[in-house]
Order: sequence, then C-alpha cells, then structure tokens
Amino acid sequence: MSDNNQFGGPFGSNGGQYATTVQYGGTEATPARVALGEPPVTVDVIKDTTTATFAADVIQESRRQPVLVDFWAPWCGPCKQLTPLLEKAVTAAGGKVKLVKMNIDDHPSIAGQLGIQSIPAVIAFRDGQPVDGFMGAIPESQIAAFIQKVGGKNNG
Repeated sequence: MSDNNQFGGPFGSNGGQYATTVQYGGTEATPARVALGEPPVTVDVIKDTTTATFAADVIQESRRQPVLVDFWAPWCGPCKQLTPLLEKAVTAAGGKVKLVKMNIDDHPSIAGQLGIQSIPAVIAFRDGQPVDGFMGAIPESQIAAFIQKVGGKNNG
C-alpha cells in the first residue's frame, strides 16, 4: 500500500513540519518556508522512488550527479527524525546531489539486494554504483559533511 504524496512519504516532505504546496515552475514552497527564510525545495532534487523506477531515478541519474537514497519505513522513528534533516541539507547543497527516498515496506527488494539490514540507511550512488553511505539518524552537521564529501566530487 502506497498512498504517500509525491514528495515525501507518510510524514510529508519535511517530517510534517510544513504542508506541501506545489507551484508551477518545478518548485514547491509554503508560507512557512518563506517566513523562515528557507529556500523552496526543487521537485527534481527530492523525490520518492519505487522498485520499478529505481533504475531511472538512481542508477541512470547517478551518472549525471550523485544520488543519495534514503531507505526508510513509516514505523521507523529514527527515519522520521532523519528525513527532514536530509531534505534540508540536500536543499541547502543547491543541486550538488539528489535525494531519492524508498519505502522499504512497499519496496523491499532493492534494500535486500544492497544488503541493508537496518534503517534508516542512506546510500550514495555515483556512476551507477553505491559509493558511500551511513546508517542511523546522524546529526545535521554530519549529514552536511557527508553531502559535501559526496557532492563535491561530481557536481553534474
């Protein structure tokens, strides 16, 4: 069952912190984001994926720029903590990396093929291959450093 919205799973695109409003031009923004001085999230930078779309969303796209895959599940408390931090950091990176989120309850096969045994798990792909990653909810500063490390080597 997957009745998640297009942008972010069962807890919204930002861990429930903001409502989602889609605007023309490929960006989403909310009054709360604007009031907080945060940049709008570019739809092309953060998206959900499925088993059927994983090859295009991750493998093919990672040949153009690094792609982070966030493996999560609706019942996972640490996932709900990590997701808004990941989204914020990816947005702040200004397009150096993309974030693709995969619900392992709805789509377990890819996580199984990658040997993921606990969540949250974030795997970075470059040139069609997994190159780095981390498991568990980590602090915002470590997420930013991870994105800088992964995104700094290939800016697309």
